[in-house]
Amino acid sequence: MNLETIVFENNTLRIIDQNLLPARLTYITLSTLEEVITAIKKMSVRGAPAIGITAAYGLYLHAVILHNSGSLTKSAFLQAGYALKSARPTAVNLSWAVEKMIHAYLNPPTPNEVQTLSRLKAEAGTIHAADKKTCDLIGKYGAELLPKKVSVLTHCNAGILATGGRGTALSVIYRAAKSGSVHVFVDETRPAGQGIRLTYWELTKNNIPATVLTDSMAGLLMQQKKIDAVIVGADRIAQNGDTANKIGTYSLAVLAGYHDVPFYVAAPLSSFDMSLVSGASIPIEFREKEEVLDFWKIPDQDKYTVFNPAFDVTPAELISAFITEKGVIGPPYKENLTYLFT
Repeated sequence: MNLETIVFENNTLRIIDQNLLPARLTYITLSTLEEVITAIKKMSVRGAPAIGITAAYGLYLHAVILHNSGSLTKSAFLQAGYALKSARPTAVNLSWAVEKMIHAYLNPPTPNEVQTLSRLKAEAGTIHAADKKTCDLIGKYGAELLPKKVSVLTHCNAGILATGGRGTALSVIYRAAKSGSVHVFVDETRPAGQGIRLTYWELTKNNIPATVLTDSMAGLLMQQKKIDAVIVGADRIAQNGDTANKIGTYSLAVLAGYHDVPFYVAAPLSSFDMSLVSGASIPIEFREKEEVLDFWKIPDQDKYTVFNPAFDVTPAELISAFITEKGVIGPPYKENLTYLFT
């Protein structure tokens, strides 16, 4: 399936509204900073790399608006960057992309705003293009880890819909399917259902055999030896390898470890936050209780207290390897990651 989650043409930013999938494949146009922030917060666009790319284009478009109104100043641009960073705090790709755009704005300093805008547009395009190449490399290196006939379990969505390319975890699956037989078990991924709504839809559109299961069924499949590997994406990875990903990932890692199933994290280097010593410092986003209760059409919701973190943190010792655009990284992670980033 030839699908682009993010399209930027003629100074117009369009994204697939993922809240409408799988019922409707609809592109929406984001014209202002406020629209970009809303799309990120409400998960019309989601997946760490896709969020970062969308934010980069959004900052450029905001700079154009500021320029046209005669108010493109350093203060106004930085304020827009800070607003974007706060839209979703866990995914480090968001702040990474914003920082790259801020650097492009500031360096080299110039009073010529047209040149500055040109630099910002080029930087956003570079971030997008680089992610496409990164996804392809992750797929290449990850597929080499899998046998020719394999059953893979994945959680949430780390595919085309989550990136600017073919995905991270799903890129591995797409590449493996070119030369072997792949069946994917797709966690429903409650409460927002990214697995059943997005991953299953995406895989079947690309002719990859897939089966949906609720999150609580994964242990039974591993017990029955029907899972050969677990592959997930990541939203932020600390310098010791502790990894934040969609809520429920930690549980899968524990189950995989108990049943001796390889547990792989596929992620670009931009998802690694080397400023954090461990996962204990990763900020975890909490979302509204309605996200849990509305699915069941619960009445009198004000009477309910709901615990709804969007992410959890998987300790590094439960991760078999990281699959990145620089290759496969195994333990000891603190030493190997430090070496990679120096």
